[in-house]
Amino acid sequence: MDKDITIRLAQQPQADALLGRSPLAALVGMLLDQQVPMEWAFSGPWTIAQRMGADDLDAHAIAAYDPEAFAAMLSEKPAVHRYPGSMATRIQQLCAYLVEHYGGDAEAVWADAASGEELLKRLKALPGFGEQKAKIFLALLGKRFGVRPAGWREAAGGYGEAHVYRSAADITGPESLAKVRAHKQEMKAAAKAAEAAKPAGDS
Repeated sequence: MDKDITIRLAQQPQADALLGRSPLAALVGMLLDQQVPMEWAFSGPWTIAQRMGADDLDAHAIAAYDPEAFAAMLSEKPAVHRYPGSMATRIQQLCAYLVEHYGGDAEAVWADAASGEELLKRLKALPGFGEQKAKIFLALLGKRFGVRPAGWREAAGGYGEAHVYRSAADITGPESLAKVRAHKQEMKAAAKAAEAAKPAGDS
């Protein structure tokens, strides 16, 4: 990763600086990005690093951490996530996978990916990364981190398109964050409307 990348996902200078320089922090932030505001999720890696007394996350250290103690650390006020216990388990599973398959080096997940499809496949294999999360992270890598294997936009689907405000990949500051948030609200409203419009069961 280019060490001079400017990220604005946490909307906090120190947390965003960590996301920009640490591949593992970016992965953990993406993992946390569900059921909480985006800024809260992407501030998590910085909070965890601080509580571990470090200036970066270490996959080996996290994977080896006592699970109960790690969950307790994430639960301290302010909590790292709305569900700190289950997220602590997921983060440790992700780090254990990185240690086993990539020697603990998160950047190795994408460093030598030959194509967008290959990169998507690798991301989807990560614990906690389903299809949508993998595509959003692939778009984030391409748009914000300059990781652009052939076909990356296509592999990321709608999240890979230029000039859209659909996900974390499109956030460059407060204004774009507001646009992405508005888009998510529209999608939720549309899904609710579609659900409401379904005919009742025929029983």
